[in-house]
Amino acid sequence: MTIIWMCLIAYLVGSLSPGLLIGKIFFHKDIRNFGSGNLGATNTFRVLGRNAGIVVTLLDMAKGIFGALLPVLFHSEVHGIIVGLFAVLGHVFSIFLKFKGGKAVATSAGVVLAVNPVLFTLTAVAFFSVLYAFKYVSLASILASIINFIAAVPFGDWIITGISFVIMVIVIVRHKANIGRIMNHEEPKIKWM
Repeated sequence: MTIIWMCLIAYLVGSLSPGLLIGKIFFHKDIRNFGSGNLGATNTFRVLGRNAGIVVTLLDMAKGIFGALLPVLFHSEVHGIIVGLFAVLGHVFSIFLKFKGGKAVATSAGVVLAVNPVLFTLTAVAFFSVLYAFKYVSLASILASIINFIAAVPFGDWIITGISFVIMVIVIVRHKANIGRIMNHEEPKIKWM
């Protein structure tokens, strides 16, 4: 029963949308009506600016960290990444937003950070290296999710490896439109790196 409560709490917290809330409260904008229309950090950067984007990134990561650490709070033996996955699912399929949401990147990063900081560091290095080289956040996100899965294997924790594979699939599927725009040279590049 405890695991059900943990997963439910993680999902509900993950379903909260910092991008939407900050946009409406502080900027009187619904970011779904601007830019890519996405609720995640990248569109927040694009629509609301750098400071708002940084805050949303950190809050989206915090959702993943919170979800992954729930087993510690509940004194449970359940692997944190399993519960953390429900925070990611909440972020992507928010019950408060008709099961729409972000693209799972920052929240997934928070989950990985909470359960394996070394793996998180490797993935973050991959993300920023690709971002610096190509200037596409979407491409960096996709390749980082793939590298996260591959890099998880040597750690020998098959639960982390398995969930990393699930996260990779979610990230790639959520970026399907971005992949098309990259191939057609229509994907916007960042200008701050």
